[in-house]
Amino acid sequence: MNGIDFDRTEVGQEFEPLVKPAIDKIQVVKYAGASGDFNLIHLDEDTAQNVGLPGVIVHGMLTMGFLGQLAGQLVGTNGFVKRLKVRFLGMVFPGDVLICRAKVINKDESNRTLDLSISAERELGAPLTAGEATLQFWSNEKI
Repeated sequence: MNGIDFDRTEVGQEFEPLVKPAIDKIQVVKYAGASGDFNLIHLDEDTAQNVGLPGVIVHGMLTMGFLGQLAGQLVGTNGFVKRLKVRFLGMVFPGDVLICRAKVINKDESNRTLDLSISAERELGAPLTAGEATLQFWSNEKI
């Protein structure tokens, strides 16, 4: 994917969501290894329940990574993700299918940036992770 065209993007525009298939335990274990976060609430059902959770929960930073993936795909080769900021609003569980969404909330023509509202949700309108991203687009001036 080459990415979106800055010049054709408008404030309020929503993009095709990125749907992440059901998160399985293997993906959670791989993320634990990649991140070094082996907290047992992410890996062991008994430990998670003993601390009051309904079961194993997916790393919040993995859901942030999904939103980073969406932002990166949107800017494509036309620039880069300049900023990514999220807050965790709910728990993600193995088996969840996440829908990652992005909407333009600001367009700065002089700096060629787009600010996006981003979210990952299991159900429409109930974000589990939400935040903002800034996409920086390369200048289209010829050298």
